[in-house]
Amino acid sequence: MDSISDSDSEDAGSIPAGTTNLSILNWFVYVLQSEIDSTFYVGMSQDVKKRLIEHNSGKSKYTSGHRPWKLIYFEEAGTSTDARKREKYFKSAAGKKYLHKIIDAGSLPA
Repeated sequence: MDSISDSDSEDAGSIPAGTTNLSILNWFVYVLQSEIDSTFYVGMSQDVKKRLIEHNSGKSKYTSGHRPWKLIYFEEAGTSTDARKREKYFKSAAGKKYLHKIIDAGSLPA
């Protein structure tokens, strides 16, 4: 899983009308796997389903070359700050090891 890349800086989540404090919205961290070369990608979003569609339609420069993608894991992280911390963890050696462990065990909770 050494090919986990940085996520895009843009967020694809939809913002409910009247929301002024974005930190109250739920953020998610997700892991995608390329169906072509098994590359992994870690990102964060408020709308994982919409973000997957964007990755598969080529809107992300990095992920466009590895399409199609499938969602293999996601978890709720709370605020954008919490999601960024969790995303960084998944990109660390310990986080990659954790993801490999649950993938190899076939126990992905997504």
